[in-house]
Amino acid sequence: MKKPDQPGKFRIFGKSWKKDDFCKAMAGAAVSFGATSLFALYHGYLGICYSSGWHKSIGVFYFLLTAIRGMILLTEKGNLELSGEKQHFRRYRTFRISAILLLMLDLALMPPIALMAVFAKPVNFGLIPAIAMAAYTTCKTTMASIHVRRQKRRPTGNILIAELRTVNFIDALVSILTLQNTLIMVNEAKDSAHDMGFLSIVTSAGIYAAIAGITIRMLWKGLKQARYPGAIQS
Repeated sequence: MKKPDQPGKFRIFGKSWKKDDFCKAMAGAAVSFGATSLFALYHGYLGICYSSGWHKSIGVFYFLLTAIRGMILLTEKGNLELSGEKQHFRRYRTFRISAILLLMLDLALMPPIALMAVFAKPVNFGLIPAIAMAAYTTCKTTMASIHVRRQKRRPTGNILIAELRTVNFIDALVSILTLQNTLIMVNEAKDSAHDMGFLSIVTSAGIYAAIAGITIRMLWKGLKQARYPGAIQS
């Protein structure tokens, strides 16, 4: 009996994987969901144990991020065997709920960003872990930017995929802000504290304004697409 050509099957699977943006988005969302859940639990634990306002507030942000990603994953999993009309209904329903969570997420960012701007974020590690954090943040930001550009070049018309890529980009921006604050505090010199404080406030305000703008744009386009399927593709 002839054995199946396993390498050939792997090549076919690899080619299909490269072309299937939906599967890649769902796989990435599943990994991000797991990582974000750990972040939420970790910061929640530190916030309770050490009575840290920053850890508690950033833990709320990651909890909301986990909820949004989880809702999208559950909705798309349930859509696998449904017709197009039912899929659209379920996506619109999930989008309406997750839109509220997205607005809450933006509001939840205000306390941790304010604490970071005045250097109230606890830092208890040295330069080497900070460099490792910089590499991780760079990778996360690069991947989020690639996914957003891919959405514009090859739109899927799926409102939840667009929302998923938006929250990924917001997550990356928050990571950049956290990294900046950490590096400043690790390398802070007394004679430059005032200048660094001003820089932190300005960049924190700028990044938060960008996050708010991205959220509003996503909600506007998402609501328009939900009401008029196919009207908005990017």
